Amino acid sequence: MVIKTPQTALVTLIFVTFVWGSEFTLIDLAMKVIPVNTFNAVRFTLAGLSLIPLLLLSKEKVLKAQIRPLLGKGATLGFVLFIAFYTQTEGLKYTSVSNAGFITSLATPLVPILGFLLFKTRANRFVWLGIVLATIGLYLLTVGDKLAFNKGDYIVLICAFAFAVHMLLTGRFVVSLPVIPLTIIQLFAVGVYSAISAFVSPNPAFYLAGNPPLSWQECIFSPIVLTTILIASLLGTAYAYWAQSACQKLLPDYKVALVFTLEPIFAYLTAWLILSEKLGLSGAIGALSILAGVILAETGDKFLLRKRTTHVASPHSSK
Repeated sequence: MVIKTPQTALVTLIFVTFVWGSEFTLIDLAMKVIPVNTFNAVRFTLAGLSLIPLLLLSKEKVLKAQIRPLLGKGATLGFVLFIAFYTQTEGLKYTSVSNAGFITSLATPLVPILGFLLFKTRANRFVWLGIVLATIGLYLLTVGDKLAFNKGDYIVLICAFAFAVHMLLTGRFVVSLPVIPLTIIQLFAVGVYSAISAFVSPNPAFYLAGNPPLSWQECIFSPIVLTTILIASLLGTAYAYWAQSACQKLLPDYKVALVFTLEPIFAYLTAWLILSEKLGLSGAIGALSILAGVILAETGDKFLLRKRTTHVASPHSSK
C-alpha cells in the first residue's frame, strides 16, 4: 500500500485509530494473564519482524550515510514509545482507567503546544478550536464528573508528554529517512527495552501476581494472549506505526494527534459490542464533540478559503 495524498493519509489514520480502539478490550483481558513488559517485548519484537518482508518487497533503499541516523533516531523513537507505554501502565496501578484515558489523550493539545515551543510550528485557529472541542469531548467521554487527581495521574501525564514528543519527532525524522527501516528499528527498540524491564523486574517475566504459576508456553499460548498478541503486533503495532510514519510525511503533527482522539470512541463501540457496556448521555455528547473537533480542524480553513474565494469572485453577491 502506498500513501500518496493527504486524503488517503487521513483515512489510513482513522483506520489505525479504529484498530487501536478495538484492540483495547482484548489487551485489557490479556493483561490479566501476562505481565505488561513481557507482553510488549513479544508484541513489538513480532511487529518488527513482520515488517521485514515489506521492506524486502518495497522500493525503499537505505543509503550508507543513513545507517547511523536510522539507528540513532529509531532507537530514540523506540525509547520515547517505551516510556509512553511503561508510564501509562505504571500509572494505571494507582489511578482509574477513565482518568488514565483522559490524561493520555492530553497528548493531542500537547502536540501543537510543544511543536510551537520546540520547533516554532504554527497551527491555524480552526485546528486550535478543533483541539479544544476534542479535548472537552475526551473529558466527557472518559471521565465525566469523576475526575480526582492522585499520584498515578502524574505518572500517566508523563505518558501523554511521551506520546506527543513521539509524534513530533516522527514528523521530523520521516522527512529525511526511509519510513519502513525507521519503523522496524523503533519497534525492535521498544521490544528490547521492554524485555530488559521484564527481566530486571523482581517478579518472574511470565508470572502475574495473584495468578497461578504458568510456564512461558502456557502464558504465551493461552487463547486470549495469543489472539491479542497477533492482532496487536500485526495490526495495532506493525501496520499502525508504519502507517503513522508514512502519513506524517503528508500531514502535520497536530492533525495526526487530532485524528487519534477518535480512539476512545472506537474503544467504547467495541466494549458495547463485546461487553455490552453503555455510553450514557455524557459520553455521547463527548463523542459528538470529538467528531466535531476533528471535522472542524480538517475542513474549517478550506470552508473559509472557499467562502472568501466566492466573495472575491462575486463582489455584488451581498446586494
